[in-house]
Amino acid sequence: MSTKINELDSSVLDAFASQIRGELIFPKDEKYNETRKVYNAMIDKRPGLFVMCVDVADVIYAVNFGREHDLLVAVRGGGHNGGGLGLCNDGMVIDLSGIKFVHVDVEHSTVRVGGGNLWGEVDHATHPFGLAVPAGIISTTGVGGLTLGGGVGYLSRKYGLTIDNLLEADMVLADGSFVTVNAKQHTDLFWAIRGGGGNFGIVTSFKFQAHPVKNVIGGPTLWPIEKIDEVMEWYHSFINEAPDELNGFIATMVIPGPPFPEALHNKMFCGIVWSYLGDPKKQKEVFRPVMDMEPIFQHIGEMPYPSLQTLFDGMLPHGLQWYWRADYFDELGPEVRAKHLEFGSKIPTPLSQMHLYPISGAASRVGKQDTPWANRDAKYAGVIVGVDPDPANAQKITDWCKQYWEALHPYSMGGAYLNFIMDEGQERIKASYKVNYDRLTQIKGKYDPNNFFRVNQNIQPHK
Repeated sequence: MSTKINELDSSVLDAFASQIRGELIFPKDEKYNETRKVYNAMIDKRPGLFVMCVDVADVIYAVNFGREHDLLVAVRGGGHNGGGLGLCNDGMVIDLSGIKFVHVDVEHSTVRVGGGNLWGEVDHATHPFGLAVPAGIISTTGVGGLTLGGGVGYLSRKYGLTIDNLLEADMVLADGSFVTVNAKQHTDLFWAIRGGGGNFGIVTSFKFQAHPVKNVIGGPTLWPIEKIDEVMEWYHSFINEAPDELNGFIATMVIPGPPFPEALHNKMFCGIVWSYLGDPKKQKEVFRPVMDMEPIFQHIGEMPYPSLQTLFDGMLPHGLQWYWRADYFDELGPEVRAKHLEFGSKIPTPLSQMHLYPISGAASRVGKQDTPWANRDAKYAGVIVGVDPDPANAQKITDWCKQYWEALHPYSMGGAYLNFIMDEGQERIKASYKVNYDRLTQIKGKYDPNNFFRVNQNIQPHK
């Protein structure tokens, strides 16, 4: 059993506070309840202490303090994690939100980013230079969590996952030591963090390869949910043969309200959100097959890349109720399409939805064992989310999400994109890492033999 913060003598806590430049927040403090909020309001954990780190030294002192006093420790970056794994009950949260910086090296097209940054802050810094780092689809997502879990998003088919663009990281390890990992230093650890999550240490700085991205051509197309069989069958053939410059994730969804036209509000749709990085002069040619499918609504046009990344920020702010389930898929056969029609026709609340993100293109051309992210042969990373602002609807959205997932799971490839799941147990984690799990346990055993970093999608250290 771990020691609880309230079991520590006040003199011990005072001595610790004297080492930290950032703020310590306890349950008795006025800021406590606001501080313990995360993106998913379904998470209601009560840590004994938040250490609001402002520099690497704070992180080192906090890790040493947690280890020496046998505390349960969680690490929080952007706080977006679906399962709320940036928090813990009674233990200590090492919060990185004060470690923020974005340095763009224009000559080498690289970006160095703090462990507490959000992706919108990275996009803001890189966009004036015509650069972008592949990330997700919501700008409020934390850089650390998304990167360490993989990083699937609009740029994946052209430039790969976020981990495929990670060049280097600075880390604080379980023994309090500080290391820089890259292709030449601590290569085993560098391999492990590209998909292995927060199991191996706390990343205080990331260095990414950025790519030439200024404006994109993108936006949504919608069809009535009744057409999902036809649209999904077409989409599967189209997206997997499309040039890498074109990406589009497919969804079952409800239009909740503005900015969409009123005639669409509260109706269920099959939607595809597109992103095209190629020549704007080829827009009509590239999107002709899409228009031939006769969407009842389309809003495709040229926009700055950060505008695409923020498209859904307003609809999905912090503080909603979320329940997540996920799987990988390699086909969208008739049985799968039938399940999407069934459950996409009874979405319980306007913000609940299902997405399938393509893993074709550049993301599929990385070897299964080149990074821990073993599912390069999957055609799609699928996720179902029950979402609503009202806690009274928590059970309703959870039940729909579970039933949708249970209906589709027999047709999946096994395992899931770990950034998309709740706390679902060890077998689910093993199934997701596949052939890479054993190697990860060996590296975990080397760098964190006592499983100090265990509030995560946990990899058990090899003994």
